[in-house]
Amino acid sequence: MPTIRINDIDLYYDRSGDGEPLLFLHGLGSSSRDWEFQKTYFTSRYQVITIDTRGHGRSGKPPGPYTIDLFARDIVELHKELELGPVHVVGLSMGGMIAFQLVIDQPSLVHSVTIVNSGPALILNTLRLKLSFKKREWIVRLFGMRKMGKVLANSLLPEPHQQELHRLFIDRWAENNRKAYLTSLRALIGWSVADRIHDIRCPTLIVSADQDYTPVVYKQAYAAKIPGAEVAVIRHSRHMSPIDQPDAFNRTLDEFLARYPVARQP
Repeated sequence: MPTIRINDIDLYYDRSGDGEPLLFLHGLGSSSRDWEFQKTYFTSRYQVITIDTRGHGRSGKPPGPYTIDLFARDIVELHKELELGPVHVVGLSMGGMIAFQLVIDQPSLVHSVTIVNSGPALILNTLRLKLSFKKREWIVRLFGMRKMGKVLANSLLPEPHQQELHRLFIDRWAENNRKAYLTSLRALIGWSVADRIHDIRCPTLIVSADQDYTPVVYKQAYAAKIPGAEVAVIRHSRHMSPIDQPDAFNRTLDEFLARYPVARQP
């Protein structure tokens, strides 16, 4: 099992394929396994790297607190150890937040960035948002991770043809360490780099599902603050576009990456 000692934890990663490095960052409560559709599609032409963020999957789960900055620093150290050079970074949800932090703090490491169903800030500035996160915390505390997985699966994968994905989602969610999950959840709340995104200079793609938690217009609004950023909409998709619409998502990402190849080193 490929793990590497990073910032006093064992960080799990997988690297397969050859070519330009393409790094995928998963969302809260997820793991590298949820990029399976992308790994299958891209490894014939890219060096695909997936990781389990600290507190998730097969990586270490030390006591908190965790922060988005800490998650990003783990990626920086992994990048150094693997000697990757400039990478294409793709982040979903929490992974998109980590990708934002990474491209802002370490722009020389990022050749392009793709943000999927995410944003540059998570400020609980309405009662609805506060109650939503508090509800998630109490479900986990009172009923456990499997129950939380069922609640999310019913919302994110409700279609009859998604029954197998629905079942798999719940099973994988139930594997989460409760303390590490709650610690990771707290890391998201109050985080923001919204006042710095105008400094991003690499090619940027913002991917939004048409039925995501936050509307397409939200992504369009912050994308307008990033020089040259593009917005792509995945139809008939909810929050987990790489899973619920993998073909459309992969085509969208593939077309974007093809326009911004990493220059070969002499």
